[in-house]
Amino acid sequence: MRRTATTINPQLSRVISETGHTDGIVVTDAGLPIPRGSERVDLAYRAGAPAFLDVLDTVLAEMVVEGATASTEIAEHSPEMLEALRGRLDPLGIEIVLVPHVEFKELTRAARAFVRSGEFTPYANVILTAGVAY
Repeated sequence: MRRTATTINPQLSRVISETGHTDGIVVTDAGLPIPRGSERVDLAYRAGAPAFLDVLDTVLAEMVVEGATASTEIAEHSPEMLEALRGRLDPLGIEIVLVPHVEFKELTRAARAFVRSGEFTPYANVILTAGVAY
């Protein structure tokens, strides 16, 4: 067994390990449509679990991130979630780019993989753009 303070999920670990510079990983709520043929790491096991922020924290602990994109609608419908996102990304020097949800869904089509949580908070989704460790 792997000794780690972060993920022990083998699929999630592999996806993060295979992610290259500028690849996108989408951390999603339970409802975001995932395009057919896209890799899905489905961690959801019941409504609300695991929580979006728990999944995000795990991904951020293992992945070098240089950018983030979320839906503009999160500001109106889930402002607490937007603040929680900023609270995690601001200290890393990552500004969240907000785009309309229709555009957000279109941008997800280029993602390397989707990591699905069981979150039921509206618009709790973020595209993380991979950076490099050097």
